[in-house]
Amino acid sequence: MSGSWRTRGFVAAIILVSTVAADTQEHPLWELAGKNRDVLKISILFTAQNTRDYLALPDGRDRAVEWCRKTGVTHVFIETFRGNYTAEKIILERAKAHFLAAGFEVSGCVTTTDVGKSSTGWDIVDCYTDRPTQKHLQEIFEYTASIFDEVMIDDFLFTDCQCDECKQARGDKSWADYRCELMTRVSRDRILKPARAVNPDVRIIIKYPQWYDNFHNRGYEVVQQTADYDKIWVGTEARDFDDRRWGGTAQFRAFYIMRWLTEIGGAKTGGGWFDPYGTHEDTYVEQARQTILGGAKEMLLFCYGSLQRDTGPANIERLRAELPDLFKLARLVHGKPVRGIAAPKPPNSDADGESYVYDFVGMLGLPLVPTAQLGTGAKAAFLPIQAAKDPQLANKLDALLDSGAPVLITDGLAKKLKASVTDRENVTVLRVAGKPKELLKLSRAQLHPIREKLLAPFGIRFDAPNKVALYLLGADTVIIENFNDQAVTASLKFTKPVKPQKALVLPGDGEVEFSNSGGKIVFRTIGRRMLVALTY
Repeated sequence: MSGSWRTRGFVAAIILVSTVAADTQEHPLWELAGKNRDVLKISILFTAQNTRDYLALPDGRDRAVEWCRKTGVTHVFIETFRGNYTAEKIILERAKAHFLAAGFEVSGCVTTTDVGKSSTGWDIVDCYTDRPTQKHLQEIFEYTASIFDEVMIDDFLFTDCQCDECKQARGDKSWADYRCELMTRVSRDRILKPARAVNPDVRIIIKYPQWYDNFHNRGYEVVQQTADYDKIWVGTEARDFDDRRWGGTAQFRAFYIMRWLTEIGGAKTGGGWFDPYGTHEDTYVEQARQTILGGAKEMLLFCYGSLQRDTGPANIERLRAELPDLFKLARLVHGKPVRGIAAPKPPNSDADGESYVYDFVGMLGLPLVPTAQLGTGAKAAFLPIQAAKDPQLANKLDALLDSGAPVLITDGLAKKLKASVTDRENVTVLRVAGKPKELLKLSRAQLHPIREKLLAPFGIRFDAPNKVALYLLGADTVIIENFNDQAVTASLKFTKPVKPQKALVLPGDGEVEFSNSGGKIVFRTIGRRMLVALTY
């Protein structure tokens, strides 16, 4: 009997290998994704509702597999709970088995919306002071851990509740301190401990939202929670800046938050996650580019159902077309440290009118290095109000200025510092006036002196309009991305002669014209929404 079982298993293995071989011929992106998994994986989420609507029947599962292969997806996340809906276990198990048999990695997911008692703030978010809500949360993760060995938590594990029960429990603590302590305790007692009791092999991933300047105010304590969880993921959504519902986020945020949380999370940091809402084809793939430039090991497409409608299909067709070059970008970036202007955002720091100012400064052609703390060895630094959270800021800043390093300080931080600091020759005060978005209106002429001073320590000069970002990677790679809706001219001058080579242009059919003379690279044109990578 056992010999017969082994024979059947051997034949099944041959059939599976043959099927996979045929699939790679029919799905070139699937084959390409397999070859590039060492630098970048593509994944997709099936929400609990997607699981019900698309994965309950064999033909739906087959269509999902086909779609994933055509898109280069090799890792699927199947969700058990979202919006007070729990997917049926039999459907979850069949979907998991189907994708595993088709050669995919399979993980689980939970979105903690409408778990129990609603918050007095955002009504789909919950009051975690409430004990029955905590109990239901625990039951959800026990259920999920019984099915999957890896589970991601979507970015709704927070609270903004100010009900009477929360007010009493808070006592004399600030809302930020109370919520951080509460959510850290809830994570340990109601998610991690019970899930591991059900499944000792389970790994739990906390995915942080893209609104990093507000984490602590809603209970995300990124240092402690990152230490507690097995992995972290990052929300890298940017979307159309002018979209009435979803807009207002500069594309650079995806890069900044990915690199910032990678420094905090180290080897625990997995990938970035973005969606199609409020996007068109250009901004959709810009999310992918910035996620990769941010050093993500994986990028997750949210979500299967949404990508079947509205702007989803057009966005995916554009992504599929660009994916071969996105893998090249990932390989170009892989293992190369970011160089440039230190831009510290201490965890749990308040913005005080300068929310997400890092994102907008990164759009000015200043190559920022996202970091959690300012180091005295920085060659140049950008310091907004958030930097004041660092208790050693005054000493670090004095040492930095004494070394001759140029420092860009917002007017908000300047008000908190002594005049003797802001009067130093190597200090430039950036006028934000509590309106970071207005920085995108600075002219080329206004940006010129700021760039001249801040880039001098790196032996380069950069000239371009606003909304043209500059990235310095390793010792030999520079990337320029034009976020404007029209072509631009630009120049990049090195203090030493270089021999630049065009390493990559995105989109792949875009044309970039440049000349090089004595270390000065003149771009006669960089097309709209185009990325150019040079090695030298």
